[in-house]
Amino acid sequence: MNSYVKLCVALLSGGLLMGCGATSLVSTPVANIDTIPLKVAELTETEKKSWGHADLLTDTIPGMSVDKAYKEIIGNKKGKTVIVAVVDSGIDLEHEDLDGVVWTNSDERPGNGKDDDGNGYIDDVHGYNFLGESEYEQLEYARMLRLGIGDAPTRAKAQLKLDEEYPKAVQNKQQYEQILQVVQSADKKIKEALGKATYTKEDVMAMKPQTEEMQQSVAVIKQMYQYEDSIDDVIKELNDGIAYFSERANYNLNKDFNGRATVGDDPYDFNSRGYGNGNPRNRVEDENHGTFVAAIIAAERKNGIGIDGVANNVKIMAIRAVPNGDEYDKDIALAIRYATDNGAKIINCSFGKSFSPNAEWVYEAIKYAASKDVLIVHAAGNDGNDLDDNNNPNYPNDHKFTSSEITDNVITVGALAPSYGSKMVADFSNYGARNVDVFAPGQDIYSAIPKSQYKFQNGTSFAAPGVAGVAALIRSHHPTLTASQVKKVLMQSGLSSKASVVLAGDAEKAKPFSEASRSGKMVNAYNALILASNLAKGKTTLEYNVE
Repeated sequence: MNSYVKLCVALLSGGLLMGCGATSLVSTPVANIDTIPLKVAELTETEKKSWGHADLLTDTIPGMSVDKAYKEIIGNKKGKTVIVAVVDSGIDLEHEDLDGVVWTNSDERPGNGKDDDGNGYIDDVHGYNFLGESEYEQLEYARMLRLGIGDAPTRAKAQLKLDEEYPKAVQNKQQYEQILQVVQSADKKIKEALGKATYTKEDVMAMKPQTEEMQQSVAVIKQMYQYEDSIDDVIKELNDGIAYFSERANYNLNKDFNGRATVGDDPYDFNSRGYGNGNPRNRVEDENHGTFVAAIIAAERKNGIGIDGVANNVKIMAIRAVPNGDEYDKDIALAIRYATDNGAKIINCSFGKSFSPNAEWVYEAIKYAASKDVLIVHAAGNDGNDLDDNNNPNYPNDHKFTSSEITDNVITVGALAPSYGSKMVADFSNYGARNVDVFAPGQDIYSAIPKSQYKFQNGTSFAAPGVAGVAALIRSHHPTLTASQVKKVLMQSGLSSKASVVLAGDAEKAKPFSEASRSGKMVNAYNALILASNLAKGKTTLEYNVE
């Protein structure tokens, strides 16, 4: 769920659901943790910005024990350099925390308009851009209706989906505009009453309004402090929400919009090639998703600025293939093949959609990556759905909605929140005992955005790169392990919990954490490196099969 949607739900419903607590944790293969106390204190600012690297045992925060892994296992060891492809939106390759970890195709001469290395892509010095200069796109079901793609039952489902989502986007935009108007009016009245251009929460709490109008204004502002630390932040969030829902109505759900018009290919013809260009950078500042993802994986560690990435010896291959809207199956299939053919050992795929008219192209690309020993890390999605229910399709996947997987090189990741206990599964995260493999930190994640800035964001999109970073550590320090083995190490070595957790933010859907994913575990870098070491030395075996 987008953060704007979360705020809207909170504002309109008047509160968030509360879950019931449980604690017991088991750590494998390193130690047994019988009980972990719930963290009562608020996270510090430092903890908020790096909680995904925390250790559950020492910090009582459900992070991935990254800091512990560096302190007790990795130290100053660099390992082998691993290329991680980020198939996403454009990436700010000059970002202060990424400029030193960008992959360079040494066989390609920049800017000469030639395919120097003969790989079929011109000027692909740091990756490739399959989107050309396009930015906005429709969701797949809107595209299918515009072009008449798919059989009659599929188009009927697409029409039902569009008929449901378009009015919702328009209504949310209107509600945000109404809330913004109320907040701005109350904010103005508070400033006038206090005689201040700016004020604090303490100022508002101390006010004793005499009129009904002022009582209402104070009540509105007090309510806003439940969601943000300042009213300026609330107003910014509301404006961002209006922009988000406007884009959704005007582009993503607009059946008549054609975002592909400038690219120059037929996106539904797999043989229509030679499109795009060698510039995978972000086109506008708001195109920040790819930068955010890349930094979670590999932001330069211990450079005194920004954040520390999970992996310490990675080169990021930038592949721009995910627009503001749904990705095209052809772009994703070609992106996976490009990454595989150009040396990536891990591909991060923080995207997904509910309709995929050419899913077979992507399935074949996934199998091709498997044949070349490439691990694909995929975000589970942000709809709060049970992916084991075939009424909740999520593409791409590795199972074609059957009971078995077509390959063993894809790991699907759900999102954790920073609160250990009943609410540790992020309320937006998809889940599934068969079709989600693991969980990792994905809520309130702090990472990089273009122009050397940073912010917090939510999504399984940001849980997946955390896992990709841990996978890169494994492949760096234990390069003999295969993609399939790395997947199994990640699943087997995580922390399992006996906690009953709330799923989709709905207390009625609570179930044991062990039943929310196939492994029943949250990824743990410290444990994973120990298990990987034992496996590489032939001291242990692995669980989990493709079937």
